[in-house]
Order: sequence, then C-alpha cells, then structure tokens
Amino acid sequence: MREATALEGLSIHTMHRRDLKAVLDIEKRVFPEPWSSTIFASELALRHGRSYRVARLGRRIVGYRGLMLTGPEAHVTTIAVAPEYQRHGIATMLLLDALRVSIESGASQLSLEVAFSNHGAQALYRRFGFAPVGVRKGYYQVTGEDAYVMFAYEIDSPHYAQRLSALAEELRGRPAVGP
Repeated sequence: MREATALEGLSIHTMHRRDLKAVLDIEKRVFPEPWSSTIFASELALRHGRSYRVARLGRRIVGYRGLMLTGPEAHVTTIAVAPEYQRHGIATMLLLDALRVSIESGASQLSLEVAFSNHGAQALYRRFGFAPVGVRKGYYQVTGEDAYVMFAYEIDSPHYAQRLSALAEELRGRPAVGP
C-alpha cells in the first residue's frame, strides 16, 4: 500500500523480508552495532505489536523505522536514514509515520533510546517533544556508550496534534530529496 508524503518522490511502505538487503546495508553504515538479518526477520514475523516501515525514493530504500506497540506506550525500536540522504527530512517523515501508527494503536506516549553522542538525532527528537527521562549506562556494548531514554507524552492530545501538524507543514517547503 503506497502512501504519498510531503517530500517529492518519497513514499513510506510496510517493510518486507525482501527489503532486508537494503535495510541491512543502511544499518551497517549507520550503527556501530548493527542488527542482524535474524533480528529483523524475527521482528517482521511478529504480526501483532510491531510496525516496521521503509522510506523509498523511487525504488530505492533510503530509510526505515520500527515500532513496538504495547497499549498505552509505543517504543521506537529503530530508525535510520542512509548517510547520503540524511538532513533531507526523511527521518522526520519516518517519525511522523511512527507517531501516527502509535496514536492509531491507542498509545499515549512514545519512548526511544539514543546515543549520548548522537546530537543530530537528539535535536530531531526534541522537536517532536521528546525529553530525556533517564540514562542506560553502557547501553551500546561495542562502544560502551551510554544512551538517553527519551519519552514524548500525551501524543494523543490535541496539543500534540498541533505540534505534528506544524512539523509536517515544515516539510512541505523542503526542496526535493537527493544525495
């Protein structure tokens, strides 16, 4: 099922096993501790309580995101954009989609972890109203880096809907995506 987006030529689709080669390529280039194909396949096999989507520019997968849905709380399990496509609004589109799915599933809050050193992602999450609520010491085993635990609360409120509308509107003025 294709859904049009505000970014010219970008569409967001349900992730399938056939997408994993491209997803794993991005995963390896973005994260020091990439998930394996086994982890992604096991997440995709969980039909309930999970939502995994890819961002496509034409036929090319340029990003993806994952969600765990558990009633009033949803959790971003992963989100990444290919390095050559970062800073074009793709992560914003993926996060808007994650919030829409979370709200539709009945969630009132969304959580995630982010590396201390990932200031760009932290800035993005703050634009969405996420705030640090704790620290996971040594969360990233390979690097030993700590992670912030961040939450956005009352995502199902009219006030938060206004925030999401403003973020979506900002994307409408962006130039076409390209490396």
